[in-house]
Amino acid sequence: MARKIPAPPKAPKPALPRGLPSRDELVAFIKAEGGKVGKREIARAFRITGEGRIELKQMLAELESERVLDRRGKQIGTAGHLPSVVLADVTGRDRDGDLLAKPADWDEDEFGPAPVILVDVPTRGRKPGLAPGVGDRILMRAEPLGDIDPGGPTHQGRVIKILSKPSARVLGIFRALPDGSGRLVPVSKRDAGKELAIAADATDGAKDGDLIAAEIVKQGRYGLPAARVRERLGSLTSEKAVSLIAIHTHAIPHVFPREALAEAEAAREATMKGREDWRGLPLLTIDPADAKDHDDAVHAEPDPDLTNAGGHIVTVAIADVAAYVRPGSALDLQALDRGNSVYFPDRVVPMLPERISNDLCSLREKENRPALAVRMVVGKDGRKLRHSFHRIMMKSAAKLSYSQAQAAIDGAPDDATGPLLEPVLKPLWAAYASLKAARDARGPLDLDLPERKLVLKPDGTVDRVIVPPRLDAHRLIEEFMIQANVAAAETLETKRTPLVYRVHDAPSIEKLTALRELLATLDIEFPQSGNLRPAAFNRILGKVEGSENASLVNEVVLRTQAQAEYASENYGHFGLNLRRYAHFTSPIRRYADLIVHRALIRALELGSDGLPETATPETLGEIGARISAAERRAMAAERETVDRLIAHFLADRVGATFTGRIAGVTRSGLFVKLAETGADGFVPIGSLGNDYFVHDEAARALTGSATGESFRLGDTVEVKLVEAAPVAGALRFEMLSEGRAARPAGRGKRGLRRAAATARPSKPGPKGPKSGPKKPPSKSGKGRRS
Repeated sequence: MARKIPAPPKAPKPALPRGLPSRDELVAFIKAEGGKVGKREIARAFRITGEGRIELKQMLAELESERVLDRRGKQIGTAGHLPSVVLADVTGRDRDGDLLAKPADWDEDEFGPAPVILVDVPTRGRKPGLAPGVGDRILMRAEPLGDIDPGGPTHQGRVIKILSKPSARVLGIFRALPDGSGRLVPVSKRDAGKELAIAADATDGAKDGDLIAAEIVKQGRYGLPAARVRERLGSLTSEKAVSLIAIHTHAIPHVFPREALAEAEAAREATMKGREDWRGLPLLTIDPADAKDHDDAVHAEPDPDLTNAGGHIVTVAIADVAAYVRPGSALDLQALDRGNSVYFPDRVVPMLPERISNDLCSLREKENRPALAVRMVVGKDGRKLRHSFHRIMMKSAAKLSYSQAQAAIDGAPDDATGPLLEPVLKPLWAAYASLKAARDARGPLDLDLPERKLVLKPDGTVDRVIVPPRLDAHRLIEEFMIQANVAAAETLETKRTPLVYRVHDAPSIEKLTALRELLATLDIEFPQSGNLRPAAFNRILGKVEGSENASLVNEVVLRTQAQAEYASENYGHFGLNLRRYAHFTSPIRRYADLIVHRALIRALELGSDGLPETATPETLGEIGARISAAERRAMAAERETVDRLIAHFLADRVGATFTGRIAGVTRSGLFVKLAETGADGFVPIGSLGNDYFVHDEAARALTGSATGESFRLGDTVEVKLVEAAPVAGALRFEMLSEGRAARPAGRGKRGLRRAAATARPSKPGPKGPKSGPKKPPSKSGKGRRS
């Protein structure tokens, strides 16, 4: 029976001193408030006015830079504090047998060891399915414990939902032995070297090189653990198996349960009941040429209102997924579990079955489809004057690709775009020109990071890697979608309806300090303080545009940014420089958008299938935590699959030389991104030469302590491919280029300060490919990650 540790009794709050508090008083107050406090609340509590507010702001900034405090949007808490709703992994039991958990997304490098949470499992009144076990991932509501034992749990948490059960299966590659038995070589880097023995009668016909799922059947004291093959997933010569590695490694749901499929097959096309008839409006879908589903359509026309001369009426219509996926249904529960669709080079793991995503909700050309549309009146200067939402029936006038639409605007229309050029396409581009002017004035973060795409052969292996051109057609759709997302958030705020925001916090002071130190090495100044906006970063990017440091600065500015997420509390979108923003435009592939659709239906009384009254900011906050985690899971799976594919692509080129750029500098070596393929590989520090290299964190460089030879982030280098490990997606390089000349590390005040803790002697490099910290994934099309 789990011991119940009562929360400490709430003592009456002592009277606070009037005026600016001391540092200790300020930290104590924030800690007592549990992190749910902002600068305004602090000023009110201490009755700070006038110039005292400026001093308070400076004090908060200092405490944050020293990691004493932690900021999340407008909320301030003590550094490393747990939010009230946390995603956690059950890691074990204490001496009394009670379950212990740790937060799943805890940055130990920044905040130190993860807090331990005592899992409260009540014996009475417990809901079915809320009894977790070791290895489960759970969503829980956490609060600090009253009495903390040294080395014991610091928080207590109540289980909200169990998200995953431990899997008894191990994923790996089957290696056949002459006697008919075999070995399983795990694909997980964590389990590397931990082979399993598979008896001849337990191989299930697996062949050498097959990707298999096996379960451990015997854990002896001596020898290898025994396993039995439970599923053959394919050969590693097939790309399909490579994507399956990521699917299984990250436990991505990819098989729909029978109940969800039955609901999808039973669904019937929506009718006109409760809808406006917009089938005469020539809405267009503009998507990648290989798109299988089309969830957004656009239209624009000049505003006939003479008071808005030069303005436009812009319409964005989005597939009405809420008409088919009802709250609490099997389809809905499955969509929430998946969180979003996952995109691999050869396949998509969809959030919804194809009957919904590719059929009933896909805005097919010349077919009636239900949609939720927003009509926006935009001024000549691109500012949105007003907007309205409508539940409609539409009929797409044409299905165009980005390149097809762009070619028509550039003077090369085809049979499909020719008749649409004057009445439809040119008004779209005219409206975009106005919106672009407003976007430029708003000044969102404008990074220049080319995105590569794998082109596959018919057998599913990599043919080549390309960088698709970035067209105005892409930018047009992106800007129309952003405006529709803003309109959705504004409407729901006005109607006081709970929703899930897409939020993006400003960079932390620590990251800004690191960026400022790096820019100083390039003789570029960055503002020390003030109200930071994306324009400050854009000015820096503009200074280095076209220079040899452009790639370096773009990469470092990207790494300085916080990670966007979903939340029921709004703290704005820093990257887009928007005060309120919600994802509305892709409900086929993002659960957050489906929530926003339902919220609009409820707020505007557009039907009976809107957001249930039981949906509160608290419950939506829990959903936001889940789908944010699902998004990070998808990004990791997509990135790892590309790494494995490219490693397989380069496996027969071991010994070849490549041009690349240093994309990461760590204490253990350098990451190099190849110019040809965009592949990342590792150069161990021990293979750099005979010098003693020091990691200069501020300059993002490894510098020889004797020679001063330096390898810095962003440098162009020549490397030789030494080893490729397709299963792990790892490449190991040997550095062929000489470093740039620099002051020897450890000489002078600056070098001496850094040398002590970061020096690594050069020595022969390890034989196997090295793994290390991964770079953040690049942003990708149509606002998938914005």
